[in-house]
Amino acid sequence: MTKAFIFPGQGSQYVGMGSDLYNILENAKLRYTSAADILGYNLAEISFQGPEKKLRETQFAQPAIFVHSIIINDYLKENGIFPNAVAGHSLGEFSALVSAEILSFEDALKIIKVRSQEMSQAAKINPGKMAAIIGANEEQLKIICTQKGVVVPANLNAIGQVVISGEIDAVNNALSTAKGLGIRRIVPLNVSGAFHSPLMAPAREPLQKIINSVSFHRGTVPIYQNVVAEPVTDIEKIKKNILNQLEKPVLWINIIRQIIQNGMINFFEIGPGNILSGLNRRITKETNTYNFDKMEHLNGYAML
Repeated sequence: MTKAFIFPGQGSQYVGMGSDLYNILENAKLRYTSAADILGYNLAEISFQGPEKKLRETQFAQPAIFVHSIIINDYLKENGIFPNAVAGHSLGEFSALVSAEILSFEDALKIIKVRSQEMSQAAKINPGKMAAIIGANEEQLKIICTQKGVVVPANLNAIGQVVISGEIDAVNNALSTAKGLGIRRIVPLNVSGAFHSPLMAPAREPLQKIINSVSFHRGTVPIYQNVVAEPVTDIEKIKKNILNQLEKPVLWINIIRQIIQNGMINFFEIGPGNILSGLNRRITKETNTYNFDKMEHLNGYAML
């Protein structure tokens, strides 16, 4: 069975994530110990015990999701289950890079440490917000994003489901415009900044510096990257794309469509929650998506 491993991004975290894996898998303990050494704090404690407010903070949420995802990725591979392609939503792209063996666990976490801290700092320099727009067509989305100030599409997640990002007043005006157009559902997101927008520009230079300081390797499988929605194997292009991801939208709909066009309809969502499984169902009915979050999901796969 050909399959794609897909990895969730920020927003999928929850208090208690990974605790069952930690209690059973020796590799999970090793990963969390390594993470503590790199990050300089006890990530396991924050992941398992919270509090939720702290776990939602960008500098903690991003490493927590990444480590959880890689532990599951490791377990599947140890049991002979390998991907034919990988992709990750925003932060999840770094999990995908590790799964494809383009980055080591340690080097990816070093990048994420800087990325999360600098994105959090950029949000303080350029305050912003994000909101999901449900049910808008392409023309309506253009009207919604035509505002004074910065407001852009940030995540093209599924048919009729787009997240916008930008300056607080501009996004608020965009939401008022959306209501005026009769958009059926508008959901402000509980995030700390305007991710995937020009407001993240202050994070670019520090991120580029850490990207250039670690080793990238030729991948074992193609990675479908957020900003181009196509498989990439060239290392310099991969570096450029993860840097551009700071300010560019996540083209998730096109990623899933491209993977399907290339012959894969079986998706393994690897990491906390099941957000990507839900998006897949909205994008197409042609796929089979299996969710791997807890130990029970890993044990249950043997029954498929």
